Amino acid sequence: MAVLKVLVIDDEPGIRSGVTRILRDFHVTYPFMDEDYTYEILEAPTGEEGISIIDNVNPDILLLDNKLPGIQGVEVLEYIREKKYDIAVAMITSYASLDVAIKATRDGATDFIPKPFTPQELKSSIENISKQLYLKRITHKMNKEGKKIRYQFLSVLSHELKAPLNAIEGYLRMMQEKQAGDRIADYATHIDRSLQRIQSMRNLIMDLLDFTKIRLERKDEKIQEVDLEEIARGAMTTVQPYAIQMEVELRLDVKKDSVILADPEDIEIIFNNLISNAVKYNKVGGRAEIVIDSTEDEAVITFSDTGIGISDEDQKNLYKEFMRVKNERTRNISGSGLGLSIVRKVIELYYGTIQLESKTDVGSVFTVRLPKNPRTLN
Repeated sequence: MAVLKVLVIDDEPGIRSGVTRILRDFHVTYPFMDEDYTYEILEAPTGEEGISIIDNVNPDILLLDNKLPGIQGVEVLEYIREKKYDIAVAMITSYASLDVAIKATRDGATDFIPKPFTPQELKSSIENISKQLYLKRITHKMNKEGKKIRYQFLSVLSHELKAPLNAIEGYLRMMQEKQAGDRIADYATHIDRSLQRIQSMRNLIMDLLDFTKIRLERKDEKIQEVDLEEIARGAMTTVQPYAIQMEVELRLDVKKDSVILADPEDIEIIFNNLISNAVKYNKVGGRAEIVIDSTEDEAVITFSDTGIGISDEDQKNLYKEFMRVKNERTRNISGSGLGLSIVRKVIELYYGTIQLESKTDVGSVFTVRLPKNPRTLN
């Protein structure tokens, strides 16, 4: 459970103790919230003491009386506004005139609680304020992360697309000017390299499309029975040309038939990425194996390879967006750095898990566990 700090500034001890008593065991939950909210109550009998607590503790919610000894409640509000503190404020007073209410609202008060109040009136106000806080903070987080992701998208696109486009343009100009000769065979190497660059750009675009398809929640209307063997064979067919080029042997071992409830496109994303990586980061003449097994409640899929492996240090950030393992062995391997981030996000949509065991120069084993019926875990 998440804890919200509630500061009560009121000169009446009965009001302060009443708030503590009412909210002590109170909790708020909504279907869209990740966890319940509970409350820690702080008390101050004067505005001056309240400001001191605000500066030191930074409470989430303030229940504020206007008529106080010393500075008044509206002055406390002015202080909060000037300091730009992120605090939700409810005025809790029987002396609120229209002028005071207007000023308090202008200075940031979001609610008014009459004095004396019933437990239900207080709980209703706290429940509403908590919901507003949650939505405000999650919106702020999404906006902040959205800006970061947009910047990263632009950075990746400009870097990853500019270099291959320049190379392809250079090869075409060589052919246009017939720098290597008059026969098409004279440019076979340039054509092959251009096609490789185009494939790299296509992979990047597909990763970006997959990334934008990731949802905050599953679309249950698309969930159907999905045969994991069928998905695996489709992904293997897609990557087979590259496997032949790399001389990597692809194997599929189905120990138990596994059918799960899922959106087929989501499961394809998992298999396409992990099988592609098992080939891409392998060694020439290596082996990549997919094993499908199951328990009573979940499917267990392992993706193993005899490739270059991943160091312990690189494993720490492996699932971050745009994360790419950079070393001498991966220098010529293209990628967006989005694949494993996408895979983990999809797996988490279905309450599954992904684990990695890897050793440098030996290989890697990714183990994915997916519930057969994720709806039962909602």
